[in-house]
Amino acid sequence: MQPVSIVGDQFVQGGKPLRILSGAIHYFRVVPEYWRDRLEKLRACGFNTLETYVAWNMHESRPGEFVFDGRCDLPRYVEIAGEIGLNVIVRPGPYICSEWDCGGLPAWLLADANMRLRCAYKPYLDAVDRFFDALMEKLVPLQASKGGPIIAMQIENEYGSHGNDKVYLRHLRDGLRTRGFEGLLFTSDGAGDWMLAGGTLPDVFKVANFGSDAVGQFAKLREWQPTGPLMCGEFWAGWFEHWGEERHPRGAEDAARELDALLATGGSVSVYMFHGGTNFGFMNGANHPGTYQPTVTSYDFGAALSEAGDPTDMYLAFREVTAKYGAEVAEVPGASEKAAYGEVEMTGRVGLFDSLAVLSKPIERPTPDPMETVGQNYGFILYRTKFIGPREPMPLVLLDVHDRALVFVDGEYRGVIERDGAKEEIVLEFAAGEHQLDLLVENMGRINYGPHTGDRKGITEGVRLGYAYGQFLFGWTLWPMEMEDLSGLRFGEIDGREGPAFYRGELKVEAAKDTFLALPGWTKGVVWINGFNLGRYWEKGPQKTLYVPAPVLKEGVNEIVVFELHEAARSIEFRDVPELG
Repeated sequence: MQPVSIVGDQFVQGGKPLRILSGAIHYFRVVPEYWRDRLEKLRACGFNTLETYVAWNMHESRPGEFVFDGRCDLPRYVEIAGEIGLNVIVRPGPYICSEWDCGGLPAWLLADANMRLRCAYKPYLDAVDRFFDALMEKLVPLQASKGGPIIAMQIENEYGSHGNDKVYLRHLRDGLRTRGFEGLLFTSDGAGDWMLAGGTLPDVFKVANFGSDAVGQFAKLREWQPTGPLMCGEFWAGWFEHWGEERHPRGAEDAARELDALLATGGSVSVYMFHGGTNFGFMNGANHPGTYQPTVTSYDFGAALSEAGDPTDMYLAFREVTAKYGAEVAEVPGASEKAAYGEVEMTGRVGLFDSLAVLSKPIERPTPDPMETVGQNYGFILYRTKFIGPREPMPLVLLDVHDRALVFVDGEYRGVIERDGAKEEIVLEFAAGEHQLDLLVENMGRINYGPHTGDRKGITEGVRLGYAYGQFLFGWTLWPMEMEDLSGLRFGEIDGREGPAFYRGELKVEAAKDTFLALPGWTKGVVWINGFNLGRYWEKGPQKTLYVPAPVLKEGVNEIVVFELHEAARSIEFRDVPELG
C-alpha cells in the first residue's frame, strides 16, 4: 500500500484521487479463524478500507502485561487486510466507547481512587504512554510509508462529547508521532459546535460522525474545516441493544438511501458497523442516561454482515450503492452452513458456594470494597459478613451495588437488589445468635459512554441494616471470581436444587459448524463451551440465543458449562437460526 495524503479537497493515494469507502469490523469481536472471511466480504461489497478500534483492555488486562496473540493478534489482522487489498484505519483510543466494557479502558486503572480518565492526569497519561509504547511497536512497521496497509490513525474518540482538554489531545497526537507514525492523523466527533470545539485540534484533520442528513452534517463540519476532504468517520448503519429493550435494527433501504446521499456529496465514509460480531465473555459495555442499561452479548448491530458473518439485505443494498459510485464489487458471498445439533441434557451440577475454594482465594477487608481494589476486572464477587442478633425487621441497604446482587441470609436466598432498576426492598429480621449475610454481586458491564464511564464494580460504598441512617456492617470476607478457568469444578448429580450453580453437559458433533445456543427455561447466567466464554444470557431478552462460531467447537465431545444464577432447566438446545428479538 501507499500512503494517503490530502491535496485540496481530496484524499490522494499513489498520485490518484481516493474516495475512502471503509467498513468497521473489530478483530476482538470475531474469532481469528474468521478474520479473513469477514474482510474478504467487506472487499467484495466494494469497500477499499477496513476500520478497527483497538481494545486496550484486551491487550493489557494486567498492568504491564501485554498480549498480542490469539484474539489479540492485531498485527496479523492488519496484515490479512493488506493481503486482501484493503487500506486500514486504526483507532487506537485509548478510549473507544463501542459498547465495550469501560470504553476499552482497563479496569485496573480504577484501582487508583483518585483516577481521572480521558484528561491530562499524570497517572492516566503514564498508563496510556506505556500502552502506546507496546502498541506502536507492533503497528508502526505496518504503516503505508513502510509498505503496510495502515493509512490513518485516530486521536482519542469522539472526545468533544466528553471533554475539552487540549493538553490531553496534544499529548496523544505527539505520542503517535514520536513513536513513529507518519500517516494521516484525525479526530472524529459529532457535527455540533460544542463537540467540534472540544474534540479537535487546529492542525489535525477532522471527520464527523452521523447516520443521516449528510448535506447538513457536512455543512457544519465545513464551518470548522473550510478545506480538505469531507468524511463521515462513523456512518451509523444500525444500532445495538440493551437487556430488556425491544430490538430496533435500521432498515436496509433507509440506510442505503442515506449512504447514497452521503456519497453524492463527494464525501468519503466509514460504515459503523459493517460487521458487528459478538461481545464474547464479560466484555459488553453499558450506558447510563439516568438509569443503568447493560448491553447484550450480541453485537449484530443489524449490520451488512450478520453476527454469524452472513450477507444481509443491507449488504446487498450497500453493494448497489458502492457500485453506483465506481467501486469494484464481486459476487455476493453465500451464507455459512449452520447446524441444528438439537437438545443437550445437562448431566452434572455443582453449587457456587461449594466451589469457592476452586474459583477464588478469600480476602479479608473491614469494608465490602469494589472489585478493582482487589485486582479483579470482570465476573462476580461474593461478600460475606457475620453479625449478632436479635434484630427487629430492618431493610438491607446497599450503597451502591454495581450492578446486581443476590442476597442470602444463613444460606437462604432472600431476593435481588439491582442497580438503578427493580429495587425490591429486602427487609430482614434476626433471632438471637450469630447470622451470616452473603451478597453475590455480578459485574454486568462497565459504562462505556457519558459522565459515568469508569464506574467501579461490586459494592462501591458500604452495606447498612436499618431505616434512615441505619448501621454499617463491617468485617467482610471477599471472594473475587473472574471465572477464567473452570477446570477445577467437580460436578455431581443434578439434585433439583436452585440457586447459583454450574451445570455441565456434552455435545457430540461429527463436523463443527456455526450454531446458536438457546436456553429455554433458564433465567440468567453465562455459558462456556470448551472453556471459551460465549457471554451472558438473560430471559428478559431481547436476545434469546448465543452465537457459537464453528472454531469454538471440535469434532467429537464438546464440554458445555452453564453458570445459572436462579432457576435452571434440565437441557439446552442448539439451533441453526438465531433469535435476537
